[in-house]
Amino acid sequence: MQAIMEPIFHVFYLSTVTALGLYMVLKAKGNTYYKWFGIMAITLGAGDAFHLIPRIIALRTTGLEAHAASLGFGKFVTSITMTLFYLILYYLWKNRYSVTDKEWLDKTMWGLAIIRIALCFFPQNEWFIANPSVTWGIYRNIPFAIMGLIMIVLFYQKGKAHGDADGIKISIAVILSFGFYAPVVLWASKHVLVGMLMIPKTLAYLWVVYIGFRGSVPLTRS
Repeated sequence: MQAIMEPIFHVFYLSTVTALGLYMVLKAKGNTYYKWFGIMAITLGAGDAFHLIPRIIALRTTGLEAHAASLGFGKFVTSITMTLFYLILYYLWKNRYSVTDKEWLDKTMWGLAIIRIALCFFPQNEWFIANPSVTWGIYRNIPFAIMGLIMIVLFYQKGKAHGDADGIKISIAVILSFGFYAPVVLWASKHVLVGMLMIPKTLAYLWVVYIGFRGSVPLTRS
């Protein structure tokens, strides 16, 4: 059943997130906010494709362990593109709420992103084997989780202050994504079924993209 249903879901997700992203970029017509939401969606889909396409092939052929190297490389690429996703989301937050006086926050987000990406390059991550280091999985996800936490707080605070339901929804979606992702990092190597939590985690990110697709303009400046 997994060999059938999971590939169907992955194809649906990659097709949808990429189509939404391309639509936003092509229809932006000078709307920088909408354009960059589209670029963020394309970044998400392109990065995830490096992992999900090999996973589809593995599920439909000789199994996940036989494709450990390609799956590991995909996870490596996705780790980097997800970091870029949160950097773009941060600047979308600044654009949406007309934030201009947060230089310290800019440096914090960039610093966390650089640390996260640097950690991904360490050989101790053991990207290309079937059961890589859980410890290094935790290490590289610490700065990533902090970036996510910052975005949760920022979107919730501004969303509440401006009566912006979409901002609050984005914060909820990020909470859900990390809530589903954390057990995968910690226990998926020992309990295969835990990896299925990546599906609702993926849906949470698709929700973020849909929010951007549906709400094409930043809030009116106040």
